[in-house]
Amino acid sequence: MNRDQDPTPDDIDFGFERVRREDKQRLVRGVFDSVADRYDLMNDLMSMGLHRLWKRFTVALAGVRPGERVLDLAGGTGDLAGAFLPQVGREGLVILSDINAAMLGRGRERQVDAGHAGNLAYVQANAEALPLASGSVDCVTIGFGLRNVTDKPAALREMGRVLRPGGRALVLEFSQPRIAPLKPVYDWYSFNVLPRLGRLVAGDADSYRYLAESIRVHPDQETLKSMMVEAGFARCQYFNLAGGIVAVHRGFRI
Repeated sequence: MNRDQDPTPDDIDFGFERVRREDKQRLVRGVFDSVADRYDLMNDLMSMGLHRLWKRFTVALAGVRPGERVLDLAGGTGDLAGAFLPQVGREGLVILSDINAAMLGRGRERQVDAGHAGNLAYVQANAEALPLASGSVDCVTIGFGLRNVTDKPAALREMGRVLRPGGRALVLEFSQPRIAPLKPVYDWYSFNVLPRLGRLVAGDADSYRYLAESIRVHPDQETLKSMMVEAGFARCQYFNLAGGIVAVHRGFRI
């Protein structure tokens, strides 16, 4: 936040900092423009490869069937989107979407290199205002992206709007540890190791310090579940992974 500006009630979190609501999207874009080229490598290093298991669990929980249409929001380099392709089959469709052009471009390169085409589309879009028709997809996912969205309730409502009745939404996101001794270790790792890794590998400590901070101000498991209920989802539940460091929330459109 510009230190010359006085805080207002409409300010919003950008990590531990409070910024103008209209500035957050630009600031988040700067973070991901900076880390796009090293994003996949940093994910492996930061999570010691566990992010792959968390994404695999999310895909299994989605229960996608052949012929269905899946929208992956904030899809980045396409880990979730790529995993859904064999499930939807040639008659289905996966839409890889991200608001950030650099991340979406990196995702397209990676999916093309993997030989994925035909049942995969790309859309640069803001999760708060999706350019898709109501009831046009069977499943919506967002992996490690909701905490970066400016208006989270609006994004959840949009996820519900584009789902057909009976469709499901899944939110894979960092959350709050549920094992007390784990929290101080996790905090030390987040605020000491992650920025150093970011500086050494991606040449950017500040962006990874922001990512660590953004986890701490993101709604906890019960709060996010309540937000999904308020957005109109039914049968909402969450599944803690890694002792609550990560959680997958699932809800259904009625």
